[in-house]
Amino acid sequence: MTTVGRPSTLTTHDARRRLEHERSSRLTQLEAIEDGAALADEELSKAQTVAIRRVLAEIRAAEDRLIDGSYGVCQDCGTRIPVERLEILPYVRFCVNCQQRAT
Repeated sequence: MTTVGRPSTLTTHDARRRLEHERSSRLTQLEAIEDGAALADEELSKAQTVAIRRVLAEIRAAEDRLIDGSYGVCQDCGTRIPVERLEILPYVRFCVNCQQRAT
């Protein structure tokens, strides 16, 4: 069911803008971790860096899906990923059901 006034898909422009915002946020986080690494717990900093780099890779993969036309389609079952999910996690690869089965 689509909410009145809300599109059922993101435009390529909106998706790209959201992905750029996510990348910028993650790079800022990474820079902050690297700047404070000497003061922080080394193991925690390393774990955070790995997690951020993983999200950056997901963002790059989502940009590739924008280019090839598969953005917004679940990579497991092939259904459209709800726009609300893409607004929150613009780099997501799976619908909620498939994501829950994977975890």
